Amino acid sequence: MLGIKPYLSFNGNCEEAINFYRDALGGELIFIQRYGESPMSGMGNDNAIMHCTLKVGDSFIMASDSPPSHPATPGSNFSLAIGLNDVAKAREYFDKLSEGGTVTMPLDKTFWAEAFGMLTDRFGINWMVNCDAPNEADASAAA
Repeated sequence: MLGIKPYLSFNGNCEEAINFYRDALGGELIFIQRYGESPMSGMGNDNAIMHCTLKVGDSFIMASDSPPSHPATPGSNFSLAIGLNDVAKAREYFDKLSEGGTVTMPLDKTFWAEAFGMLTDRFGINWMVNCDAPNEADASAAA
């Protein structure tokens, strides 16, 4: 998903929270994936939310349950998620945002993205940089 979106992290109650926000804000849950439906199965509660997206008007809120090894801290359990489809641009943004900050997950290929990384910038703001894997239609159009 291109652009910058808020990303919320929860400690096992993501589903309850996202349903609350859906009902309170009149939103639509447009995507949900559980840990048990992914290669990350077996990391704890397979029924926990690995990733979901809630559409509210023209805006989106993304959320997940944090893995037990990286619990969310209430009050700082949100990030700004940057969605891109250009690996070079993802690397540029990641490198610039991490200057003077702390890289919590280096930008690298994952099972869901061509590149994904997390950092906390020098002002204490958490960021996620995600570069979608190119799809067949984009590759064909570029050729």
